[in-house]
Amino acid sequence: MANAPATVIVIDDDEGVRESLRGLLRSVGLQVRDYGSVTEFLAAPRPPSPRCLVLDVRLPGRSGLDLQAELAQAGTSLPIIFITGHGDIPMSVRAMKAGAVEFLTKPFRDQDLLDAIHVALAQDRAQHEEGAADVALRRRFEDLTPRERQVFALVATGLLNKQIAGAIGVTEITVKVHRSHVMKKMGARSVVDLVRMADRLKLSPPGPSG
Repeated sequence: MANAPATVIVIDDDEGVRESLRGLLRSVGLQVRDYGSVTEFLAAPRPPSPRCLVLDVRLPGRSGLDLQAELAQAGTSLPIIFITGHGDIPMSVRAMKAGAVEFLTKPFRDQDLLDAIHVALAQDRAQHEEGAADVALRRRFEDLTPRERQVFALVATGLLNKQIAGAIGVTEITVKVHRSHVMKKMGARSVVDLVRMADRLKLSPPGPSG
């Protein structure tokens, strides 16, 4: 959803902090959803991309670091900016190693937070676009016939047409026809393109077949 407005999700148990951040973020044209706890956030529907999370480290119940770990375990890609009034170096190192965009100690400059948010939103956009591209690539691959998929996987390993023909038990001319169809259906301009696509699709060379 490239045209969706950017949304910043704020989780902080201090209503005053949430109110202040709502005002700051809306003043620069960002949408805001704020919650007082991890439980509230997890019960709410997710806004569409682009989005990022401004997360207090210390929260009632599950902490911000707990949520970061839960999201990672669930495979949820959501860029996180940590804010805290009680930060320490081991805590910040743990958060950054786990992929946080920034770790800010209160009081922080508004501009530092806004800069981090712009980085996080750009990261989320890029991840969203990459995911959409992977889905489109997978659909093109699924449109190939079983034999075309087989030829695709073997071409991507660097085998010549003659070698592919011997490997799958068909004529070299048949391989050339299948190869041409694969290039056209996958939108590949060269064998290098096919190799890159095979890598993204995580293809492995097929075994011999009759």
